[in-house]
Amino acid sequence: MEMEGRVFTEEQEALVLKSWNAMKNNSQELSLKFFNKILEIAPPARQLFSFLKDSNLPLDQNPKLKPHAMAVFVTTCQSAVQLRKAGKVAVKESNLKKLGSIHFKASVAPEHFEVTKLALVETIKEAVPEMWSEAMKNAWEEAHDQLADAIKSEMKPSA
Repeated sequence: MEMEGRVFTEEQEALVLKSWNAMKNNSQELSLKFFNKILEIAPPARQLFSFLKDSNLPLDQNPKLKPHAMAVFVTTCQSAVQLRKAGKVAVKESNLKKLGSIHFKASVAPEHFEVTKLALVETIKEAVPEMWSEAMKNAWEEAHDQLADAIKSEMKPSA
Protein backbone atom coordinates (compact mmCIF):
# COMPACT_ATOMS: atom_id res chain seq x y z
CA MET A 1 0.00 0.00 0.00
CA GLU A 2 1.81 3.14 -1.15
CA MET A 3 0.80 6.63 -0.22
CA GLU A 4 2.91 9.27 -1.93
CA GLY A 5 6.01 7.09 -1.77
CA ARG A 6 5.27 5.98 1.79
CA VAL A 7 4.46 2.40 2.64
CA PHE A 8 2.29 1.06 5.43
CA THR A 9 2.73 -2.72 5.31
CA GLU A 10 0.41 -5.54 6.28
CA GLU A 11 2.74 -6.32 9.20
CA GLN A 12 2.60 -2.71 10.38
CA GLU A 13 -1.17 -2.75 10.13
CA ALA A 14 -1.31 -5.93 12.24
CA LEU A 15 0.92 -4.39 14.94
CA VAL A 16 -1.09 -1.17 15.08
CA LEU A 17 -4.38 -3.09 15.22
CA LYS A 18 -3.12 -5.47 17.93
CA SER A 19 -1.90 -2.62 20.15
CA TRP A 20 -5.01 -0.45 19.55
CA ASN A 21 -7.27 -3.37 20.50
CA ALA A 22 -5.30 -3.70 23.75
CA MET A 23 -5.52 0.06 24.46
CA LYS A 24 -8.92 1.24 23.30
CA ASN A 25 -10.84 0.36 26.48
CA ASN A 26 -8.40 2.60 28.33
CA SER A 27 -8.39 5.40 25.76
CA GLN A 28 -9.64 8.13 28.11
CA GLU A 29 -6.71 7.71 30.53
CA LEU A 30 -4.24 7.20 27.67
CA SER A 31 -5.43 10.31 25.82
CA LEU A 32 -4.67 12.44 28.89
CA LYS A 33 -1.24 10.80 29.24
CA PHE A 34 -0.62 11.53 25.55
CA PHE A 35 -1.57 15.19 26.02
CA ASN A 36 0.54 15.53 29.16
CA LYS A 37 3.50 14.13 27.22
CA ILE A 38 3.01 16.71 24.46
CA LEU A 39 3.18 19.48 27.06
CA GLU A 40 6.16 17.89 28.86
CA ILE A 41 8.11 17.64 25.59
CA ALA A 42 7.08 21.12 24.40
CA PRO A 43 5.72 23.34 27.20
CA PRO A 44 5.18 26.29 24.78
CA ALA A 45 2.62 24.09 22.93
CA ARG A 46 0.19 25.09 25.67
CA GLN A 47 -0.21 28.42 23.82
CA LEU A 48 -1.56 26.60 20.76
CA PHE A 49 -4.68 25.47 22.62
CA SER A 50 -7.27 28.18 23.23
CA PHE A 51 -8.67 26.32 26.24
CA LEU A 52 -5.23 26.08 27.91
CA LYS A 53 -3.80 29.50 27.05
CA ASP A 54 -5.52 31.49 29.78
CA SER A 55 -6.28 28.65 32.17
CA ASN A 56 -4.53 28.19 35.49
CA LEU A 57 -6.35 24.94 36.17
CA PRO A 58 -4.28 21.78 36.47
CA LEU A 59 -4.56 19.81 33.22
CA ASP A 60 -6.58 16.99 34.75
CA GLN A 61 -9.17 19.54 35.95
CA ASN A 62 -9.56 21.44 32.69
CA PRO A 63 -13.09 20.60 31.45
CA LYS A 64 -12.19 21.05 27.77
CA LEU A 65 -8.97 19.04 27.83
CA LYS A 66 -10.50 15.57 28.27
CA PRO A 67 -12.82 15.71 25.26
CA HIS A 68 -10.12 17.32 23.11
CA ALA A 69 -7.43 14.83 24.15
CA MET A 70 -9.83 11.95 23.63
CA ALA A 71 -10.80 13.15 20.14
CA VAL A 72 -7.16 13.58 19.09
CA PHE A 73 -5.93 10.27 20.50
CA VAL A 74 -8.87 8.16 19.31
CA THR A 75 -8.96 9.76 15.83
CA THR A 76 -5.22 9.16 15.44
CA CYS A 77 -5.48 5.54 16.53
CA GLN A 78 -8.60 4.76 14.50
CA SER A 79 -7.09 6.39 11.41
CA ALA A 80 -3.91 4.34 11.89
CA VAL A 81 -5.92 1.12 12.04
CA GLN A 82 -7.67 1.95 8.74
CA LEU A 83 -4.68 3.10 6.70
CA ARG A 84 -4.30 -0.04 4.58
CA LYS A 85 -8.02 -0.67 4.07
CA ALA A 86 -8.59 2.80 2.71
CA GLY A 87 -5.27 3.04 0.88
CA LYS A 88 -4.93 6.49 2.38
CA VAL A 89 -5.71 8.28 5.59
CA ALA A 90 -9.35 7.41 6.31
CA VAL A 91 -10.61 10.59 7.89
CA LYS A 92 -13.55 11.97 5.96
CA GLU A 93 -12.25 14.59 3.56
CA SER A 94 -14.42 17.27 5.15
CA ASN A 95 -12.96 16.42 8.58
CA LEU A 96 -9.44 16.43 7.16
CA LYS A 97 -10.01 19.90 5.65
CA LYS A 98 -11.43 21.04 9.00
CA LEU A 99 -8.42 19.59 10.90
CA GLY A 100 -6.07 21.29 8.45
CA SER A 101 -7.89 24.59 8.83
CA ILE A 102 -7.93 24.39 12.66
CA HIS A 103 -4.21 23.56 12.77
CA PHE A 104 -3.48 26.39 10.32
CA LYS A 105 -5.46 28.94 12.38
CA ALA A 106 -3.75 27.79 15.58
CA SER A 107 -0.34 28.46 13.96
CA VAL A 108 0.70 24.82 14.22
CA ALA A 109 4.04 24.37 12.45
CA PRO A 110 5.13 21.18 10.66
CA GLU A 111 7.72 20.48 13.36
CA HIS A 112 4.95 20.37 15.98
CA PHE A 113 3.88 17.06 14.47
CA GLU A 114 7.24 15.59 15.53
CA VAL A 115 6.26 16.35 19.13
CA THR A 116 2.91 14.59 18.76
CA LYS A 117 4.64 11.59 17.18
CA LEU A 118 7.08 11.32 20.08
CA ALA A 119 4.25 11.70 22.63
CA LEU A 120 2.11 9.12 20.82
CA VAL A 121 4.89 6.53 20.61
CA GLU A 122 5.83 7.02 24.27
CA THR A 123 2.19 6.73 25.37
CA ILE A 124 1.67 3.50 23.42
CA LYS A 125 4.99 2.04 24.61
CA GLU A 126 3.90 2.59 28.23
CA ALA A 127 0.37 1.29 27.54
CA VAL A 128 1.43 -2.03 25.99
CA PRO A 129 4.94 -2.80 27.28
CA GLU A 130 4.50 -6.55 26.90
CA MET A 131 3.93 -6.29 23.14
CA TRP A 132 6.18 -3.28 22.41
CA SER A 133 8.93 -3.75 19.82
CA GLU A 134 10.99 -1.72 17.36
CA ALA A 135 8.63 -2.94 14.61
CA MET A 136 5.59 -1.68 16.53
CA LYS A 137 7.31 1.68 17.11
CA ASN A 138 8.01 1.95 13.37
CA ALA A 139 4.42 1.00 12.52
CA TRP A 140 2.96 3.72 14.76
CA GLU A 141 5.46 6.30 13.52
CA GLU A 142 4.56 5.55 9.90
CA ALA A 143 0.83 5.70 10.67
CA HIS A 144 1.28 9.00 12.52
CA ASP A 145 3.36 10.49 9.72
CA GLN A 146 0.77 9.62 7.09
CA LEU A 147 -2.01 11.18 9.15
CA ALA A 148 0.15 14.25 9.86
CA ASP A 149 1.00 14.58 6.15
CA ALA A 150 -2.72 14.47 5.29
CA ILE A 151 -3.48 17.21 7.84
CA LYS A 152 -0.47 19.32 6.73
CA SER A 153 -1.64 19.09 3.10
CA GLU A 154 -4.89 20.78 4.20
CA MET A 155 -3.22 23.45 6.36
CA LYS A 156 -4.14 26.57 4.44
CA PRO A 157 -6.55 29.44 4.91
CA SER A 158 -10.14 28.21 4.54
CA ALA A 159 -11.80 29.51 1.41
